[in-house]
Amino acid sequence: MRVLVVEDARALADVVAEGLRDQGLAVDLAHDGLEAAAKLDITGYDVVVLDRDLPGLHGDTLCQMITERDDRPMVLMLTAAGAPGDRVRGLTLGADDYLAKPFHFPELVLRVRALARRRPAARPRTLRAAGIELDPVRRTAVRDGRQLDLSAKEFAVLEALLLSGPAFLSTETLLDKVWDEHTDPFTKTVTVTIGRLRRKLGTPPVIITIPGAGYRIADS
Repeated sequence: MRVLVVEDARALADVVAEGLRDQGLAVDLAHDGLEAAAKLDITGYDVVVLDRDLPGLHGDTLCQMITERDDRPMVLMLTAAGAPGDRVRGLTLGADDYLAKPFHFPELVLRVRALARRRPAARPRTLRAAGIELDPVRRTAVRDGRQLDLSAKEFAVLEALLLSGPAFLSTETLLDKVWDEHTDPFTKTVTVTIGRLRRKLGTPPVIITIPGAGYRIADS
C-alpha cells in the first residue's frame, strides 16, 4: 500500500511517515499543496493523509482536485480543525474520512487501512495462493497452516506478490509499491528481502524469478 502524507508541520509529518512505514506501508511526504499535487501527477497512491491548512495550495482545493481524478486515492483529512462543522465541510469537499488532531496513532493506522480496503477494486480481506494465506488487516500470514514471522517489508512484498498474481512484478515495481521515493533505485534491498522471504516461506519454493521479468507466486 502506498500513502502520501501531506503536512506542513515537518516534525509531525516525519513522525506520521515513520510510524506508517513501521507498519509496512510505503510512504511519501509533501509539505505543501503544490508539492503534493506534483507527486499525485506522477505516482499512484492508495491513500492521501491530508492536512487542510496548507501553504501553496490549500488542502480543501487539493482535496477537490483529487476527487476529480478517475483513479483517485482515498483521502483522510488529518487536521486541527475538528469541530463538527469542520468535519462536515471536509467530507462535503470529497474527503473519505476525517481525523482531528491530536489523534491516537493506532487509530490513524486502522483508518488508513480501512480506506485502502474501501477504494474501488480494493483488495480482498484474505489473499490466498500456493498454500499461503495473508490477512492485511490482522497482519498475519501462514503457509500450509504454519505461522510466518515476517518483517514489515517482507509482509508488504508478499502482499504485493499475492495481489499481482499471476503477473510478474519487476524489481522497480516492488520498489515503487513497497518502499518510497527516497529509496536508491540501484539498491539490492528487493533481492535481499526476497531472499529472506523465500527462506521463511520454506519448501517447496513458491516465489518464481524470471530474469528481466521479475517475481511472482507460483500457481497453486
